Amino acid sequence: MFRRLSSFLLVLLAGAGIGWLASGLAGALAGVIAGAMVWFFTDLARGSRVILWLRDPQAREAPTLWGLWGEAADRSRRLLRARDQQLIESEARLQAFLAAIQASPNGVAILDRQGYIEWFNQTAAKDFGLDPQRDLGQQIGNLVRDPVFAGYYAGRDYGHEVLLAGRGSTPQRPVQLSVQLHPYGDGRLLLLSRDVTALAQAEAMRRDFVANVSHEIRTPLTVLSGFIETLQSLELDPTERERYLGLMAAQAERMQTLVQDLLTLSRLEGSPPPGFSEWIEAEELCSLCVDEGQALSALLWPEPAAPQQLRLHAVPAISLAGSSSELRSALSNLVSNAVRYTPAGGQIDITAEILSDGRVEFAVTDTGPGIAPEHLPRLSERFYRVDRSRSRESGGTGLGLAIAKHVAQRHDGELIMTSVLGQGSRFALVLPANRFRPAVAVGQGGAMRAP
Repeated sequence: MFRRLSSFLLVLLAGAGIGWLASGLAGALAGVIAGAMVWFFTDLARGSRVILWLRDPQAREAPTLWGLWGEAADRSRRLLRARDQQLIESEARLQAFLAAIQASPNGVAILDRQGYIEWFNQTAAKDFGLDPQRDLGQQIGNLVRDPVFAGYYAGRDYGHEVLLAGRGSTPQRPVQLSVQLHPYGDGRLLLLSRDVTALAQAEAMRRDFVANVSHEIRTPLTVLSGFIETLQSLELDPTERERYLGLMAAQAERMQTLVQDLLTLSRLEGSPPPGFSEWIEAEELCSLCVDEGQALSALLWPEPAAPQQLRLHAVPAISLAGSSSELRSALSNLVSNAVRYTPAGGQIDITAEILSDGRVEFAVTDTGPGIAPEHLPRLSERFYRVDRSRSRESGGTGLGLAIAKHVAQRHDGELIMTSVLGQGSRFALVLPANRFRPAVAVGQGGAMRAP
């Protein structure tokens, strides 16, 4: 401010001096007036340059001035630079936030006060079939026409979520969405969606599991209770008593087998996958399972029924890495399933071979009634049975294939099921190449051992 006042006085003095030299006192007065006008218009021009620059700082260079206007221009320049930097940082944060929402597995859409779509992420586009080029600015009610959503949106009660059928949902492959609107700001809405198909399936499986377990246990308990009541209330001869006790023992064994299979599944799901420290010979594994299958066959098909033929084909001299008890349980379940569902006189083949891709396969092939194609995808579900009455007659628990599938997955393998209705079925446990190695004989006629 002092500099500005000093410059003004200097201009007046200069004008007065020039006027005095030219015309004396009158000239000095005229020089003061002329100097004041020159200073005023010069200052006005400098101020105008600053004003013009401030009106559009992006299109013009900031003027380089001295004095008060120069300081004003300099301060304005610094403020504009700070503002621009803040805008850049805010834009970067906004883009990072939008990128995070884009990467979200949940659908997000922003609606204005009238329900028009202002923005949505890719998940919301997939969930509702939206197109970024076509549907921005459209009314959400015109694009999501599900009656459940229409009633929810019109009701204005957004304190709960609603379940909608997702795009591409079919009875065979249902897709279920959880959708909820969240009011925010000045009447705006945040539309959130998430795919709950897996959760719904898990909940349905849990309900089925509880219902099936209850049913499987209730049946033998009912039989046991009836026999116990009979023994308590009637005088039976030794033969009848022995028969009733035998039936009771069979039902108790059935429940014990069921509980044991459930514990096995629980242990498989709750323990870490087996490593490579334990090895079992393939021939020993197959022989044990065939022996168990023959014992079960003799129990299910006693004389004079025609016996089943269980044939174990040549087994490669290899050792398997993993849990010997789990592998034995899996293969034994495949063999016992074949025995239970193959009629008397049928044939069951147990094979082990190294496939062309380097994996090893243990397969059980039977000549049973076969399985319709629509049942194959669900065979490994717990308690899923094609024929419930036949399964109960044979004493199965409905958990054998579920155990086999879990064991295969824990050993980085897979369970492959194929069947032809009326001709028989084939169940194969396939393990990766790193799960086996050649076995060598120790001494002449000695047992096979892993190197």
